Amino acid sequence: MLKGHPKGLLVAFFANMGERFGFYTMMAILVLFLQVKFGLTEQEAGGHYSSFYFGIYALALFGGMLADATKKYKLVIFGGLFIMFSGYVLMAIPGVSLNLTLASLFIIAFGNGLFKGNLQAVVGQLYDDPKYEKLRDSAFMVFYMGINVGAFFAPFAATGARNWFLKTNGFLHDGSLPALCHQYINGTLGDVAKFQELANKVSLTGPITDLSKFANSYINVFSTGYNYAFGIAAGAMLLSMLVYVIFNKHLPNKEVSKTEKKAQVEKKPWAFALALAVGVILFSIINFGLGVRDIALAVGLFGIFVAWIITVSTKEEKPRIIALILVFTVVIFFWMSFHQNGLTLTFFARDYITKEVSAFTYLFFDLWSLLAVITTIAGLFIVIGKDKKSRTRILGSALTVIGGGLSYYFISHNNAQNAIAPEVFQSFNPLFIVALTTLVMAIFALLNKAGIEPSTPKKIGFGMIIAALGFLVVLIASLNLVSPHELNGAPVPDSSRVSPYWLINSYLILTFAELFLSPMGLSFVSKVAPARFQGLMQGGWLLAAAVGNKLLIVGSFFWGKIDLWQLWAIFILCCLISAAFMFSMIKRLEKVTN
Repeated sequence: MLKGHPKGLLVAFFANMGERFGFYTMMAILVLFLQVKFGLTEQEAGGHYSSFYFGIYALALFGGMLADATKKYKLVIFGGLFIMFSGYVLMAIPGVSLNLTLASLFIIAFGNGLFKGNLQAVVGQLYDDPKYEKLRDSAFMVFYMGINVGAFFAPFAATGARNWFLKTNGFLHDGSLPALCHQYINGTLGDVAKFQELANKVSLTGPITDLSKFANSYINVFSTGYNYAFGIAAGAMLLSMLVYVIFNKHLPNKEVSKTEKKAQVEKKPWAFALALAVGVILFSIINFGLGVRDIALAVGLFGIFVAWIITVSTKEEKPRIIALILVFTVVIFFWMSFHQNGLTLTFFARDYITKEVSAFTYLFFDLWSLLAVITTIAGLFIVIGKDKKSRTRILGSALTVIGGGLSYYFISHNNAQNAIAPEVFQSFNPLFIVALTTLVMAIFALLNKAGIEPSTPKKIGFGMIIAALGFLVVLIASLNLVSPHELNGAPVPDSSRVSPYWLINSYLILTFAELFLSPMGLSFVSKVAPARFQGLMQGGWLLAAAVGNKLLIVGSFFWGKIDLWQLWAIFILCCLISAAFMFSMIKRLEKVTN
């Protein structure tokens, strides 16, 4: 997989993997933490969640401008790592106010803005060398896999920290209880008897005699467990910084040619650029600090970026810039849909997936048993793979036997029914990414060898269609379920809880969509962006993602207002319309890539 690639790819891979582990540890629990700690509604929590995701991506525009202006890409990347680390440390402090929590999220978003797009730009710079150019698409697939190795372990770390602290304080986990605790404290709880029943069930010290004391204690312990998970994220950031500091010598130092310097002076109105960057920062601060939910402003900011970048580009650069902007427009709707995995799909996992599963199904919800299953499957693939060497076959057989034996052991020692946590569902997407990246790369390689590999723009279009199919699965699962707007604050009845395999399969299909779109999009930007706009256009890609993430609030806004199947239909339509738009301009996009 890494044959022929420069050493710098591994440096970027591991630095990104550590940072993404910390990031996805937080993202697995963020919206749940906001609801547990502060008693926010789905719409309120979704607003803060979408604002954070907006900041994560929009501030990459500022980071790209800064790196392009100074050409100190590696220094800017390090600054981003350090700032993110500081934000995670603040998030790990128990008992802080909502305002301080939002300020900490802004610090993380700002650091990520310096880090994310510029590391992607540096990976692209590695492949500007003609001898590596043909490996660019596969490089971004490998780089993307690094993101997801870290993201796979993150939800288990988050739930492990929370469950450990709950158990230490005499409680078990029940994701539906914190909302009922807040209702009891506020005097709005309707069914106190059901609350008493659930409280007794999670208590390890006997029946609950004081519901008021229990409600306050459960909320405090539950949210503090999440704070410890944020501490784990801070530790991961520290490791990422160490890897980067020690090995960044293998990453390129971008040099500025005389032609580029002249173009910068003649064609870049830096006062306007600075105003745009300040606008991004101020809008992000307003979102976090004051809770403004203005989608129109986010779209307007993207429009300002588009107008500015077209104005400052030369006649030769304009076709490339316009092609990138068209792709950016499409991916807005992909991210609006795809990142529902941390919002409405997480609500669905918490409220509509069965709380307990069989001994076999639990294999996929416990880290150690899941690793045993992965080992078994990996061993089988090694055995049936192309490498016919005896040593390789023996290794594959050993892994299969060890993994299979451990899997059997876990099944036989699991209970008949085992409790699962909604956060763990977010491990499936990165797991599928890691598992399927090599397969998808192999398929593309075979198609390339046969001379029929789809162009990068076509891959993006196919990705949008596949994403629609992913939401179709969860739409089918939601038919005939009682919808949130019909519950009036009551817990979801067991009759409206479905098998976890519905959501797992939805994530599987969405993963295929992501592999067709996200790494291909990164490769497309690095390939098409004019040399002097490399960091900036990576920032533009992320700004488009930011607008899409601001639109995440569409999901939390309609949650509790319309039927579940109607909610998923919104995302299906957005993906299909975007795919149609993408294919309508394929020839134009393919022209600039060639």
